[in-house]
Amino acid sequence: MDLPRVGLDLTEKLRVPEAVDAIVRAEARGVPMVWSTIRRGAPDAMTFFAAGAVRTSRIGLGTAVVPTYPRHPAVLASQALAVEQLAPGRFRLGIGPSHRPVIENSLGIPMDRPLAHLREYLIVLRALLWEGAVDFEGRYFSVHLETGQTAQVPIYISALRANAYRLAGELADGAISWMCPADYLRETAALAMAEAAQAAGRATPRLVAHVPVAMTSDRAQMLEVARPRVGGYARLPFYAAMFADAGFPVDGGVVSDDLLDHLVVWGDEARVQERLAGLLGDGIDELLVMAIPVSDLAQEEERLSRVLVALAN
Repeated sequence: MDLPRVGLDLTEKLRVPEAVDAIVRAEARGVPMVWSTIRRGAPDAMTFFAAGAVRTSRIGLGTAVVPTYPRHPAVLASQALAVEQLAPGRFRLGIGPSHRPVIENSLGIPMDRPLAHLREYLIVLRALLWEGAVDFEGRYFSVHLETGQTAQVPIYISALRANAYRLAGELADGAISWMCPADYLRETAALAMAEAAQAAGRATPRLVAHVPVAMTSDRAQMLEVARPRVGGYARLPFYAAMFADAGFPVDGGVVSDDLLDHLVVWGDEARVQERLAGLLGDGIDELLVMAIPVSDLAQEEERLSRVLVALAN
C-alpha cells in the first residue's frame, strides 16, 4: 500500500470490542492508518488487529510497539503472518524493548543491553518473515527454523536516543518515536538515521513521529490533561535521558510547561491541522497522532479524525 502521512493511535481503546469498532469507524471516516500499543496487562493488539482486519478492507494497521522480551521472534513472526494474510499489504509491525520497570520489575525478565537484544531480534524476525527461514547464532538468540511462508511486512523499531535511530537506519524499515520533541527528531533522530543508512548502503528508512494532541483551545486545560500523561514517561530512565538530550531535563519526573508546549499539539480543528501539517517534512515522514482525553474522548476522536482525513488528502 502507499504509506500514509498520518495515522491515529488507538491506545486508549483497552477493551477488544471497542478497539475493533474503533478500527471500523476510523476506516469509515477515511482515516488511512491506525496504530496500537501492546500494553502490560491489556488485550493483545496483534489479536484484535486480526479481528479488525476481517471487518475492514482499506485501512492500514500498525503496532507501536510490540515489546520484544516477552515474545520470541518466531512467535511474533507467526502472529504477523496471520495478520498480514488477513490484511494483505496493510500491516506494519513495530517492535521495541520496552522499559526495565515493565520487563524486569513486572515480568521478571533480565533486560541486559536492550539495543543489542533488539538488533538480534530484528535480524531473526526479518529472516523469518521475509525469507521464511532463519539460521542465526547470537548472544541472545539461537534460532534455526524454516517456516515455508513469507510476508514482506515492514518492520519498524521504537527509538528514543541517537543509537536507536542509527540501528533503524542500518536494519529497519522505519523508526517510531514516542514523546520526542519535533526539533530533537529533526536535528538528532533524522540525522542519525540518515547517516547510518548511508553507511549501510541503503535508503533512509521512514521516521514516524508520535504526536500527542489535546483538542482544546485552552492552554491551561492542555497543560492540566497532558502533564500526568507525559509525567508518567518522564519518570522512566530512557525517556528522561532523551528529554535531557533534547534540552528539557525532567529532574524527578517534573515536566515543565515548556516541554509540554514542544510535545503537545493543541487547539481547535483548524489550529491542530495547521500545526500537524507543519510537523511533516525535514526528516519527519509520518505522524502517529494520539488524542489526550480532555472532556469527551469520543467527540474529540471524531474531530481529530476529520483533521487526519484532511491531512491525508
